[in-house]
Amino acid sequence: MRLAFRIALLLLLLAAAAWIGLRSYETHWLAAPIAALDSPRIIVIPAGASLTAVAHDLQRRGLLDQPWIWIRHAKRQGVTTRIRSGEYELQPGLSPQRLLQRLVAGEVLLHALTIPEGWTFRQAVTLIRRHPAVAPDAGEVPAMELAGRAVAGGRYPEGLFFPDTYRFPRGTSARAILQLAHGRLEQQLAAAWERRDPDLPLATPYEALILASLIEKETGAPGERAIIAGVFVNRLRLGMRLQTDPSVIYGLGDAWDGRLRHRDLEADTPYNSYTRSGLPPTPIALPGHAALDAAVRPAATDALYFVATGLGDGRHFFARTLGEHNANVARYLANLRARSGDQVR
Repeated sequence: MRLAFRIALLLLLLAAAAWIGLRSYETHWLAAPIAALDSPRIIVIPAGASLTAVAHDLQRRGLLDQPWIWIRHAKRQGVTTRIRSGEYELQPGLSPQRLLQRLVAGEVLLHALTIPEGWTFRQAVTLIRRHPAVAPDAGEVPAMELAGRAVAGGRYPEGLFFPDTYRFPRGTSARAILQLAHGRLEQQLAAAWERRDPDLPLATPYEALILASLIEKETGAPGERAIIAGVFVNRLRLGMRLQTDPSVIYGLGDAWDGRLRHRDLEADTPYNSYTRSGLPPTPIALPGHAALDAAVRPAATDALYFVATGLGDGRHFFARTLGEHNANVARYLANLRARSGDQVR
């Protein structure tokens, strides 16, 4: 009996030692960097894939040499049915344990897309659709309709998407990205309206958005935005027409060929700020944060006019009176001629 007991005890100790050794090996293997991952790799976990199928696929890729340990660990953690599908970027130094955590957390690879300030919603839709990580539209929905689907209430979509950098997983729809950009715009506009100066000649946040779009298109010089806003606000208070070329150009639509002619300034459209008073009916572009801020907090100025310097620097000359403005226009034309090398006729 004693011999049998000793043998049983020995076997038990050997089994315990083997178990401890195995667990020690598993613990080390789970925490050690994946040796084959010597450069970034991208993997795609299909929707509905089981943990076992994923483990064997990673083994075929050379990323898991002991898939059974990985599966056992997942079972102990109770996450065998919780891995998420998607595109993942694996970096050198990643361990099998951390890999499982990432798949369970759904830490998918995010792609970036930047909508520039001053673009129109049609340009933004085209940019989004052309991004390789964006899911194709079913039936190629027209840009106006697609943008309209992302905005509640059937509102005209111009200006209702915030220009910014957006990050999203592969397979995201264009509509989802537009909804994200629209939500961001709503937040930014509400915040801007809350910090607006008192006694602005603007009745609603939407009017502030319209004004911001004009400011966005009128200057590329950051330091001028608030002054441009001040000129527009002065004109609105006095009942003067805004006479801003970008609004006229927007109203011409596809008829604009790159040159703004005198006849274009006389052709009446809802956006012709030379023939109509007040703000245009909608924004004419996607304004950014700085333009929104300028619209609600314009600079205190007595200027009523501005014209480009003609120096190619995106800046303007500002004037209080029409006489000063006419002199600035002459300076603008002289600078243009000097830059082009033409002789004064």
